[in-house]
Amino acid sequence: MNSIRSLSSLAICFCIFMSACPLGSTTFASTSLWGKKLVFQFQPCLWQLHSGVSVPALRELSVCMSLRRTVSADWTGFEYKAPGNRETQLGFGGKNGKLLVKFFGQEWQFQNNLTVNEWHSVCLTWSGQAQRLRISINSTFLIEISLTTSQQLSKNGTLTLGVSHYVNANGEIQPETGTNLVGEIGLFRMWAREWSLGELKNLNCTDGDLVSWDLKQWTYDCPPEPNINLHCAWSFYTVKMETCIFNTLNLGNLLLSPEEISKIWLERILPQNISIHSILVSSPCSCPIVNDSAALDKDQTQELELLSNTICDNCFNCEVHINVNPPADVEVVQAEITALLSLRSPLNFLNLSVQANDIVVLPVEQFSTATEPAPTVSSGIDTPTTAPTLSPSVHPANMSTTREPLHVNDTAEPDQFFRVDLVLNMTGSPLDPKDIIEKWVKKQLEVNNTMSVLNLDIKENAVRNTEHYSNLMISQDQPKQYYCAFHVQECNKNTVAEIEIRIQAALASKYQNHSIIIQTVELMIRHIVPKNCSEDTSFTIYGKYIWPETFPQRIQVMGCIAPTSERAFRLCKLDIETDTTRWADPNMKNCHQHLSISDLNNITVTPGNAAEVVVVIQDLVVIQLGNSSELSPSHLESVVEKLSEVVDESIVNSAVGANIVTIVSDILLSNTDVTPVSNTFLNLTDRMADNMIFQGESANLTAPPLGFSMINVAPEEFSGLTFGASIVSPTKNPEMFVDQGFVNKPHPTANATISLPSALNDFFSTGERNTTRVQFQFYGTHELFQDLDINNAQSNWTLNSYVVSASINDSKIMNLEDRVVVTFSHQIPKKPRDKVQCMFWDFHKNGGRGGWNSSGCETKSISPYQTSCLCDHLTHFAVLLNVERTPFSKVNEQILTVISYIGCGISSIFLGLTLLTYLIFEKLRQDYPSKILINLSAALQGLSILFLLNTWLSSFSSYGLCIATAATLHYFMLASFTWMGLEAVHMYLALVKVFNTYIPSYILKFCITGWGIPAVIVSLVLVIDKDAYGSLADAENEMVLDSTEAFCWIQNDVVFFVTVVAFIGLTLLCNMSVFIMVLIQIKQIGANKLSANSHGSVLDLKAVASLTVLLGLTWSIGFFSFGPARVVLVYLFVFLNSLQGFFVFLFHCLMKENVRKQWRIHLCCGRFRLSEYSDWSRSVTVGDRSKKKNLVNSDSVASGSSQ
Repeated sequence: MNSIRSLSSLAICFCIFMSACPLGSTTFASTSLWGKKLVFQFQPCLWQLHSGVSVPALRELSVCMSLRRTVSADWTGFEYKAPGNRETQLGFGGKNGKLLVKFFGQEWQFQNNLTVNEWHSVCLTWSGQAQRLRISINSTFLIEISLTTSQQLSKNGTLTLGVSHYVNANGEIQPETGTNLVGEIGLFRMWAREWSLGELKNLNCTDGDLVSWDLKQWTYDCPPEPNINLHCAWSFYTVKMETCIFNTLNLGNLLLSPEEISKIWLERILPQNISIHSILVSSPCSCPIVNDSAALDKDQTQELELLSNTICDNCFNCEVHINVNPPADVEVVQAEITALLSLRSPLNFLNLSVQANDIVVLPVEQFSTATEPAPTVSSGIDTPTTAPTLSPSVHPANMSTTREPLHVNDTAEPDQFFRVDLVLNMTGSPLDPKDIIEKWVKKQLEVNNTMSVLNLDIKENAVRNTEHYSNLMISQDQPKQYYCAFHVQECNKNTVAEIEIRIQAALASKYQNHSIIIQTVELMIRHIVPKNCSEDTSFTIYGKYIWPETFPQRIQVMGCIAPTSERAFRLCKLDIETDTTRWADPNMKNCHQHLSISDLNNITVTPGNAAEVVVVIQDLVVIQLGNSSELSPSHLESVVEKLSEVVDESIVNSAVGANIVTIVSDILLSNTDVTPVSNTFLNLTDRMADNMIFQGESANLTAPPLGFSMINVAPEEFSGLTFGASIVSPTKNPEMFVDQGFVNKPHPTANATISLPSALNDFFSTGERNTTRVQFQFYGTHELFQDLDINNAQSNWTLNSYVVSASINDSKIMNLEDRVVVTFSHQIPKKPRDKVQCMFWDFHKNGGRGGWNSSGCETKSISPYQTSCLCDHLTHFAVLLNVERTPFSKVNEQILTVISYIGCGISSIFLGLTLLTYLIFEKLRQDYPSKILINLSAALQGLSILFLLNTWLSSFSSYGLCIATAATLHYFMLASFTWMGLEAVHMYLALVKVFNTYIPSYILKFCITGWGIPAVIVSLVLVIDKDAYGSLADAENEMVLDSTEAFCWIQNDVVFFVTVVAFIGLTLLCNMSVFIMVLIQIKQIGANKLSANSHGSVLDLKAVASLTVLLGLTWSIGFFSFGPARVVLVYLFVFLNSLQGFFVFLFHCLMKENVRKQWRIHLCCGRFRLSEYSDWSRSVTVGDRSKKKNLVNSDSVASGSSQ
């Protein structure tokens, strides 16, 4: 306990002095070239790599630079030569208006040159092993040069920018004239590996690991200049510095490690937008000695005097990885961090001294974001780590492995582990209490990086909280209880007793943060000694790897088979449930694939490697389907054969079964033709489900679009089983359910259900209890069930449901008296003349390839959407649909749909104009025909608008909205035909029966009839059976266009034929009779006129067309659309009736003289405008003035023939 108090006191005092004693500033000059450029004028300017920069011999590299030419002439970007050699080993420039690449004495020229006065980003990558040289410009791959030999870049050669060079007799670098660049260069960097184009794009703001963009690495004779054009915002930086810790009070050994002191100091001085990712301390260095005290200012002299009386505890190289959020320009970050680190540190009992001239701030690649802590390597100073460490093998000698493990530290020892079970109370109402608890636990224990918290599991004591507050009002002051279990890893090699005391002290203290209080109730600490992870052989697509025995929570590192320069990782993980170790899945992302599907034939399946073989097959299938949309027949055969070996040669558990189902799913969802092996697949899944081992009485396996359910039943308790499955789309997992009993009724949401009767008990094998396996399978795809007989062009049959099956292990079920009930939902609704047939998959049909057979199954059609099957055996069942062949193709259906929507849209517009015309101009609606026309136009307008909006309203999938839409559409259709019938009645009364007859409230009675009768019919349908209305995926009759979209309309055939077909048929029959009588009457009137002229036939034709539109006679075409002329008649039917509104406008607005005159009076101006007192008024009907004397003026009824 005393050591804990001392440690805490020291940390607190250190923080107080750090904040209370700020130091003076130090003048420094940044050497970074970020935000700067090199300017090359006509006079050569020599920038050469500093002789102190070491360039190793290289077999691969990447070079990037920004370049801007200001003159169109030959130029040099950079040039690298071997020491003392005039031959250019690597160079880039331009010659004769072309790009020029130099490589080991060879030259290549390319047409693409860099545009003058524009900045360009140029990258050159080279791999000696791959024998290729690549050039990309502005992040676009441009050129790849294939090399014939594998070269090696010479060590410590000479490198110049913007100019070619040679080395004179004195060893001095001299510029060569004639090809020097006139322009500017920036951001020149070099890496010791070949980057891909994608990697280069992610490295556009990072510095090179061989040559960086810093003045320290260059010798030059013309200074850099600020660059306002090239800025790069970046978040990830590595700060390298030499740091010394001085103990001014001579307190002896510090309890804080160098990492902890550095972290406290950096967190105090860095702004909030800069966070510390990690700190690495290494390479101890000697304490600084100042030889020139005269060069120090007064403050520095005082500091030196104080330092002379201190003890130099530790000097070390410190590498800090930081994250700047939001990203900022590199040069700004470098300047700010260098300035902050150059400030003097507190000078009380501790002092941190950083050499300002040695501070390096480099933009680097993005840090690892893995959930597991990053592995660290300790070197130089004993640095505690809170993460899994790179581990040596416990017994590395005599190891037989494909790739040897990497021995990081042969003297490593296992860390100590403790299990902590904690019960605590929390007061307050945080949004995420578990996050608060996790942060508190880690804050208490991970204070000095000697301990780390692993596998933290937090659960709320819901039962206790409910009981405690059942009779109380919940408030923020009432605590909630939580259980916590976690492991503590200690790597400082303290005694068990000391560690337990530290954990006890850290977790027993009360924590309070504003209104949140955490108080430990129970605490149990147990020292555990987990075993090492045993040697394990893993067989993957990356090859065979033998992972040696490894300490707990250590990451084992193996060299990849290919490429040999990369590494594979695997963690020996401690499990919180069992306190034992197990191998985590290996991380092989840096390794290349070593196996292909063709290599499966060389693999021998054994009970020991079956699970790994399935994983290998799964990975190979995923990779192959990622590169191609299908498996070749040979690859498919190899996969199926090897999966069959796995099922036959090994014991299949749930995990292996799930992987097999996933493989089958991936293949079925691809474009692979599985017809040749469909029976093999079906037998494979049957055997797998029969033999699979699982815990409990049942297990389910699902993968898009497959579902398998296995149930172990007791024969003496079996009373039937019902299985059902539903699926939204073939790319989704199906939902499955099982009822312990025989359910004869179809499930409302299931695509397929199968009910097994209790009589199946007679077929169960006798023996011990729970040995009978019943399995159900659901296939939400047709790929495995392609029958050659129904796939040919002459067959009308098509598979119209998903497939479901049931089987009992070791039993062949047939000739059942109590039938198996299978119910299917149709994928395409059945039309009146279509036939459905229940069938099963016959494995012996078509020469063993399989096919559909109806023997032993009875079909019972429930509705256009469902069919029930009664079968006397068990196998794979489905429903097939026999579609009557019609002259209609999909193209005709699409064209008719387009005509319908366009026609209704046009009619809707012109019906609106008709209504506006007659409603605005009062003089046009003074007679009865005009008022009837207004009502008919309103009904047709409602019909057109509802037809246009129907599909959109149906898309909401609202039951009530669809019924309302269908009922309203039905109403307006009936209203339209009712008003057409009333138009006929009016004509009959006016022209055929009598003249000059007065009927009181004539229009009122017509309105009650025209709008009332449809309302009564629709109301009766809703009262009797509202489900008669609903959504149709396809039309079920010839009066509605076929469509694959949902459409709200009448679903009940009886309602449709009685209230629509019969009603329209009777109306059109009456209208046709009146039409004939009116034509005869008009003809007689025309014959009596002595002034008949040559235009009489034209007027008669116009009258016939006008009456045809008003009486809706074009709708009668639908009753004659059969036989050879059906296609032509349907096109005529759709065209004429969808444009009925337009024809109403044409004949009763545009072609009526009195309507045109009203337009000219009120809508025209100038010479086109008519006076309101013109002759037109004398021809207007006088229906209102004489309605008490006669029914209607005959001229207005027959106006179509007289105008």
